[in-house]
Amino acid sequence: MKWHNPWAFSLFIFLILLLASRALGGGKKASLQFSTLQFFQQMGPGLRARLQPMVSLFKWAALGFAIVALARPQEANTKINRNVEGIDIMFAMDVSDSMLIEDMDPENRLEASKSVIRKFIQARTSDRMGLVVFAAEAFTRCPLTLDYPVLLESLDTVATDSLKQGTAIGTALASAVSRIKDSTARSRVIILLTDGESNSGIIDPESALEVAKGFGIKVYTIGVGRSGPSQLPVYTESFGRKIKTYQPITSRVNEDLLQRIADESGGKFYRAGDTDSLRKVFKDIDRLEKSKIQVQQFTRYNELFEKWAYLAFILYAVSFVLGRTWLRRAP
Repeated sequence: MKWHNPWAFSLFIFLILLLASRALGGGKKASLQFSTLQFFQQMGPGLRARLQPMVSLFKWAALGFAIVALARPQEANTKINRNVEGIDIMFAMDVSDSMLIEDMDPENRLEASKSVIRKFIQARTSDRMGLVVFAAEAFTRCPLTLDYPVLLESLDTVATDSLKQGTAIGTALASAVSRIKDSTARSRVIILLTDGESNSGIIDPESALEVAKGFGIKVYTIGVGRSGPSQLPVYTESFGRKIKTYQPITSRVNEDLLQRIADESGGKFYRAGDTDSLRKVFKDIDRLEKSKIQVQQFTRYNELFEKWAYLAFILYAVSFVLGRTWLRRAP
């Protein structure tokens, strides 16, 4: 509720001053002379005498309600129309064994990527998103959806042991394109994240890139992890216990390929060697790919002063009638 004329409440100051003036004995009281008051002292006040102050009380209350009515209380009913032109985003995420290399926080490349992507998803409100995972082959974990809890649950369960090992960048890109090509969104984006070179798959990256360009799909490519010699954790079981050992591995990102895919599709290539730089990458993509939202707000006000005016009128009328009839004061 709002008040159209809040200045009207200042009239309460004058009302209080007037009431205080009356209470302090303004005006003379009528009197009658009697030879003795003994008879009157033995009598208590009657019902009419006890109720007589109600006349003045109703008048003061009527003035108070009249001031509230003058302030014009209103109830605002606001209607908001949102015209959202969302963006469709498909993640293509590498889940090959090399993503287990422990050179990124909180645990390895895979967990770091999942953590950053999760925060990216949670920051969105009106964009459809989906998830493709790939190694030597590609698999759609979640199609384009606005059901973020389902997408996040699918992301949380991503592991490196679900697909045949290898790095099929072309197959992953083609799979993501097939999931987003029929979208009518204002902008269609693929975010391809990998830590290796393309060494498998039935579709080569160049062919997949041409398909993406043909459909006007923008591809952001991200190379994660440090290039060079690394230690790949290997888990084995012995007497019911899981034992972790390490084997040497050389990790290398094909930056030239990822750069070409990004440039020719209208996207951008990023290199993220640690978790902090990966967070900055997704912040930059979040800044570049913003949904267009038009908001129109309409407010309708319902007047509420009538009931206060009615109360003021009724109380004043009651005090007027009573003051001239049953509760009339004798001169």
